[in-house]
Amino acid sequence: MNESVKEVTDNSFEHEVLKSEKPVLVDFWAAWCAPCLMLSPTVEAIAEQYSGSLAVVKLNVDDNPSTAATYGIKGIPTLILFSGGKEVERVVGATSKASISRMIVRSNQLARGGSHRLRSGLS
Repeated sequence: MNESVKEVTDNSFEHEVLKSEKPVLVDFWAAWCAPCLMLSPTVEAIAEQYSGSLAVVKLNVDDNPSTAATYGIKGIPTLILFSGGKEVERVVGATSKASISRMIVRSNQLARGGSHRLRSGLS
């Protein structure tokens, strides 16, 4: 795993995600999930693109079933963007870097009056 993407657990989720000062993109995944493994380099690229303004974490649903159940994770990969401790966007299934970036930028535009501003990195 890339150093810009942190692994979280049921025990660390509240502190690392819900209480984060900045928005957090959570990748719900499992080691046996081929689409999850295919999406991993894209998630790492997003983490690098938005480093400093967005935290990116991964949660293994097999090892951390409580958090996965709390957020109703039925299919993986699932990406959920949290801001201010609340879910603001969700995408289920493998997706493109451009699609994830649009989700992040769109969510940032909705929260523009708030304290979280993301550098888009989009040209």
